[in-house]
Amino acid sequence: MSTILRSRSGAISLRVRPRAVVVGLLLTAVVVVLSLFMLTTGDLKASVPDVLRAIGGEGPRGLQLVVNTFRLPRLLTGIGVGAALGAAGAIFQSVSKNPLGSPDVIGFTTGSATGALLVLLLFQDSALGVPLGAVLGGVVSALVVYALAYRRGVQGFRLILVGIGVSAMLAAVNAYLLSRASLKDAQNAQHWLVGSLNGREWTDVGTVWASLTVLLPLVVMLGRPMSLLEMGDEAATARGVPVESTRLTLVIAGVALTAVATAAAGPIAFVALAAPQVAHRLVRVGAAGPLLSALTGAALLVGADLAGQRLLFPLQLPVGLSTGAIGGLYLVWLLGREWRREW
Repeated sequence: MSTILRSRSGAISLRVRPRAVVVGLLLTAVVVVLSLFMLTTGDLKASVPDVLRAIGGEGPRGLQLVVNTFRLPRLLTGIGVGAALGAAGAIFQSVSKNPLGSPDVIGFTTGSATGALLVLLLFQDSALGVPLGAVLGGVVSALVVYALAYRRGVQGFRLILVGIGVSAMLAAVNAYLLSRASLKDAQNAQHWLVGSLNGREWTDVGTVWASLTVLLPLVVMLGRPMSLLEMGDEAATARGVPVESTRLTLVIAGVALTAVATAAAGPIAFVALAAPQVAHRLVRVGAAGPLLSALTGAALLVGADLAGQRLLFPLQLPVGLSTGAIGGLYLVWLLGREWRREW
C-alpha cells in the first residue's frame, strides 16, 4: 500500500509507503539508542546529559577527551560505514537479482583489500595511503568483473559467477602477499584485514560522510529505475529506463560506497549481504530500497561493534569478527531457506 503526494500544480509527485516510513523512523531510533549506549558506557561511564555537555565542550576534561577523541569518531565512522555497506548491498542485490549479490561475494571488498595490502606491504614509502589503495583496488576489481561479465549486457548470474571467481583469485593474491611479508608487516596487515573501528579519527569521519553526502542521494534518486531493472531488461526498457547506462551508474556508485567503507574500517564482512534482506523483511512488500538498507546497515554495524566491545568486557573484539560471526549464521539460514524453497 502506498500514498501519492502531489504538489498543488501537479508537476511534482512522490509515492510514499507508510510502512516504509515507519520502518525508517524505527531504524533511526535504534541507531540513536545504540549510539547513546555506546557513548555512555565503557571504562568511563557517564549520563546522557554529561555526554551531550562533553560534546559541546563543557564538563570534565577527561570525559571530553574520551567522548570527543575516541568514542564519537568511532561511532560516526561506524554509522557511515554501515550505511555505505547497506546501500551498496542493496545496489548489487538489485542489479544481480540475487540475495547473494553483495560486494563481499562478488569480489569488490576483496579487491579493496588487495589494494590496501599492496600499499601496506610493497609501497610503504609511496605517496599512496592505505585508504586510496583500497579505493583503487576496489575500482580495478570492479572493472575486471564488469568487463568479464559483459556479454551484450550484464546478467545477474554471470556477474555473481565471475565475481566469485575473481574474488577467489584475489584472495589467493592476498594470501601470497602475506606469506612473503616480514612478520611485523604481516601482523599489521592482518590486523587491518580483520576490519576494525579502533582508533578512528575525525579525518575518517569526514571522508566517509563526505562520500555519503555525494553518493547516497544519487543512489536514492536511482531507486525507481533500480526497482524497474529487477523486472527485467525488456520491461525496464519499455518503461523508458536506459538499462545499461543505469546499471553501470549503479555499479559505479556501489563500488565507490564499498571502497570508501573498506578504506575507513577494513573489509567488514556480511553487513552488505544482510542489511538489504533484513530491511526487505521489515518492509514486507516490495524491495526495501537503498535508503532503508543504509539505515539497516548502520544499525547492524553499530550493534555489532557495541556487542564486540561490551559482551566479553574487558576483552574487546574487532567489529569485523562480530559481523563475521553474526553474518555466518545469517548466511547459513539464507542458504537453507533458498534450498527449502527450491524443493
